[in-house]
Amino acid sequence: MSRGLSRSIVVGAALIAAVALGACRDTGNAEGKLFEISGKIFVFNYRLARATYVVTLRPLQPMGEGQVAIASFQDPAGGAPLVVEQKVWPKLDKVTLESPALTCVVKNKPYAIAISIKDADGAVLQKIDTTLMSTEDQSVLPDRPLVIDQLYTANPDLVGHPDGKLPGEPKPDCSKGS
Repeated sequence: MSRGLSRSIVVGAALIAAVALGACRDTGNAEGKLFEISGKIFVFNYRLARATYVVTLRPLQPMGEGQVAIASFQDPAGGAPLVVEQKVWPKLDKVTLESPALTCVVKNKPYAIAISIKDADGAVLQKIDTTLMSTEDQSVLPDRPLVIDQLYTANPDLVGHPDGKLPGEPKPDCSKGS
């Protein structure tokens, strides 16, 4: 076989291998990914008059000891992101991240969520960025919780206001939440 033909065959084989590897690169369970988002939702708890982000992560491979998931949720009211850190329990089949209570959630507006998975030494193993839109405005919630304890005792502040809306109740300042 001539040297030129041999070189062409090697180059051709290398190109075919590169194309094949490139085609396999993103299969949805990409090598190196530890988690994928399996669910994300705004939870409007009418009884407690609060809204929260909830994001669920599904492991794609065995989880290591000492890992943590850190979520940074965009604050709908404006200002600094709301940061939550959750230990990753290797024997559980999911990791759930829930924000603190929110104000100023607006319907159909995308809100940013950034998640980092870190090992026991604090090294970042994976980053996940996503957005979440609510299908409702926070105005659907009552002004105050409908119940005040674990026994679901009716909130005495809402007597005569079964919808939970109080005339003259101060509303949160949502001007910074553009």
